[in-house]
Amino acid sequence: MTTASTNPAAGRLVSVNVGQPRDVELNGEIRQTAIFKEPVPGRVRIADHHVAGDRQADQVSHAGVHKAVYAYAREDLDFWAAELGRPVEDGFVGENLTIAGYAVSQAVVGERWRIGTVEFEVAQPRLPCWKLGVRAGDRTMTRRFEKALRPGAYLRVLTEGDVGAGDTLEVLSRPAHGFTVQDASRIYHRDRDQAKALLGVEELAPPLKEWAQERLAKIG
Repeated sequence: MTTASTNPAAGRLVSVNVGQPRDVELNGEIRQTAIFKEPVPGRVRIADHHVAGDRQADQVSHAGVHKAVYAYAREDLDFWAAELGRPVEDGFVGENLTIAGYAVSQAVVGERWRIGTVEFEVAQPRLPCWKLGVRAGDRTMTRRFEKALRPGAYLRVLTEGDVGAGDTLEVLSRPAHGFTVQDASRIYHRDRDQAKALLGVEELAPPLKEWAQERLAKIG
């Protein structure tokens, strides 16, 4: 069952952030990452499962229908600024959309948003990798991100269009199951004995369901 939101104007788009792959050094090896994203002005087109001007270095782990756009809360960036003891700019964790006034990490999987003329559906949490450590200049960042349970949300694009800083985030509908991206992150990183719960969330991205099935098969 899906319920309509009682608070349609739930948040505000602070910035739209894009980036291109670049070479970085990791443990003496040259790797590529597009986590270095910066705000861009004006209206930005979102179509073909990506943000115009943005590209991922790893098209398997950080792109596709279920990871078309990554959203993160400005309030969670402020948390990281306090943790790291320095200012943290929009786009710091590689997010395409920096949102203020809405708890993105507590969004319900399958929740539908409208920002500008684009309609999105919440698909899954961010599962961090080494790139966060490179971006932060702190090798502990990936583990800290896991523990903080502030994953942000990957979004599917249901209706193409354009977005721009200052647009409101309207929650169009919210599944009654109440299972959040934070719940999914917690189970994946911490409470793995609850993996079965992921299989009951219809809107959850397939890779996390596959992980849950593999986890359950291992424990019999």
